[in-house]
Amino acid sequence: MNQKITKAVFPVAGLGTRFLPATKSTAKEMLPVVDKPLVQYAVEEAVAAGIDTMIFVTGRTKNSIMDHFDKAYELEKELEARNKTEILKSLRGMLPSHVSCVFIRQSEALGLGHAVHCAKPVIGDEPFAVILPDDLIEDGRRGCMTQMVELFNQKQTSILGVERVHPSETGSYGIVKTGEASGTSSPIELIVEKPKPEDAPSNLAVVGRYILTSAIFRKLETIGRGAGGEIQLTDGIAALMADEQVLAYEFEGKRYDCGSKLGFLIATVEYGLLHPELKGGFLEYLKDLSRNLQ
Repeated sequence: MNQKITKAVFPVAGLGTRFLPATKSTAKEMLPVVDKPLVQYAVEEAVAAGIDTMIFVTGRTKNSIMDHFDKAYELEKELEARNKTEILKSLRGMLPSHVSCVFIRQSEALGLGHAVHCAKPVIGDEPFAVILPDDLIEDGRRGCMTQMVELFNQKQTSILGVERVHPSETGSYGIVKTGEASGTSSPIELIVEKPKPEDAPSNLAVVGRYILTSAIFRKLETIGRGAGGEIQLTDGIAALMADEQVLAYEFEGKRYDCGSKLGFLIATVEYGLLHPELKGGFLEYLKDLSRNLQ
């Protein structure tokens, strides 16, 4: 019997130090790209893939994420009184009625692997998705997670979203070496966490999209701490590969690294150019700006 992906884990406990002081009291996942916070784009991607249980692994300063997905009675009442029907409709439709949210506190910042393991009581024995909101992916059609869920429905095994990066950037990613491709995916033969360019087995980087079987939890419980004294998800996946096939999937779409200031600015500009209400005026502004800078 084929299993389905119905749950997604969002590890959102990080401190967002690269965006200080903006993130001193605001979760980095709540930083807006045009008119929606990063975490909402991530949830919308999961919903589009047929996922109906969103599991947020949060930290002490992340209450704003919980508030964002909660019902805002006072705000809705005020919008209703002012006949702001379109805004009210958008607000109420932000999270479909069939979707539920679960919030789990990560008591210590012990790494991505530890954050994922925190979701075990809710996941149980099911396969599940992991989405890192810092990686904003736009493909204009299906969405990255939809692509990966479709592949999982065929293969029924763990899948990592990957893309090729410049060789000089391998030290910022988990890097995989793959075997011969079969269709849109390739079996992973080796995975290494943040190797130096001269030590990297390839330039194929794991980005913030995963589908994992529940067997990953047993591996995360036994691998111990790795790089940086943290429980690394990459190490857990490496251990998982001894027992089952793990696939690399080069997704369709463009990834924006919104964990960096430059990547965040690029995403804001390009999403502004995609926005149905803003794109015309914004494009004219950028043209004028470009002419004035020449």
